[in-house]
Amino acid sequence: MFIPITLTPALISLIVVLVAWELIWKGIALWYSARNKHKAWFIFILILNTLGILPIIYLLTHKLK
Repeated sequence: MFIPITLTPALISLIVVLVAWELIWKGIALWYSARNKHKAWFIFILILNTLGILPIIYLLTHKLK
């Protein structure tokens, strides 16, 4: 069953904010994981889109140097 979703300005704004949130956290976590030579973390963060949850977990568990 198909349920149509109307893209209202509020929904579009929410999507833009969530994409920006993800890109910021992903960028920071990828930078630190590359600098610390954590290849597995780099690959997981790069592939998985978790709205910033996985990058935040990485940054919290691996102290910033």
